[in-house]
Amino acid sequence: MRTAYPGDFVGLPDLDYSPLADGRPDPGEIVWTWVPYEEDHAKGKDRPVLLIGRDEPWLLALPLTSKDHDLDAAQEHRAGREWVDIGTGGWDARGRASEVRVNRIVRVDPHGIRREGSVLPRHTFDGVAAAVRAQHG
Repeated sequence: MRTAYPGDFVGLPDLDYSPLADGRPDPGEIVWTWVPYEEDHAKGKDRPVLLIGRDEPWLLALPLTSKDHDLDAAQEHRAGREWVDIGTGGWDARGRASEVRVNRIVRVDPHGIRREGSVLPRHTFDGVAAAVRAQHG
């Protein structure tokens, strides 16, 4: 049973990079899970997220997209969405480049993880963490 979503995380969390090859979701990994829509937390969809920390009993995550927002960066900024390129990886079976949204931190139920994608390289995670600090710090 899914725990009621308490809302997005507000503020700057303790950012953590601690991926372990133990079959459990850890910060630094990209996984697939249910993510609530920003405008209606009762609805959402299955999508990849980058795990960045913890807010017990929740994991904290940033939503990913394969849509290239470089072309509409000004429009996205005006709409309050900030994206960072993270490249390609095992989380996307088609090998598409991805971006991570750094100004929305969602809470993820660790028991709701549907599948593990892959570990984000440390240097890429550090770049994302710097962008999260700039947005929330």
